[in-house]
Amino acid sequence: VQLQASGGGLVQAGGSLRLSCAASGRTFSEYGAGWFRQTPGKEPHIVAYTDVFGGSTYYADSVMGRFTISTDNTKNMMFLQMNSLKPEDTAVYYCAGRSQFSGDFTVPGAYVYWGHGTLVTVSS
Repeated sequence: VQLQASGGGLVQAGGSLRLSCAASGRTFSEYGAGWFRQTPGKEPHIVAYTDVFGGSTYYADSVMGRFTISTDNTKNMMFLQMNSLKPEDTAVYYCAGRSQFSGDFTVPGAYVYWGHGTLVTVSS
């Protein structure tokens, strides 16, 4: 299983970006998938999660109402639409997939499949 994230870049505060994550070898709809972000010297933190099979989603408080996670199962892809971006959203964003439903989906340890990350920089 390989995940490849893309779509990062430099954007001004208030702007939008759409991140994409392509999966090969599995479907995102099996056990859920999420987006994490990481800043230098810190652990990755959950941004959004989708339990695609059950149809539920989760968002970190800091992105609630601004970010939207979605999947296209026909193309085996996951997306993160990011609107009203703020400088504090600057980070490397990773897509991640689970191999089972057990465990706390908000922590990185619950995921076994990781993309290489894509850098999002929001200027003020």
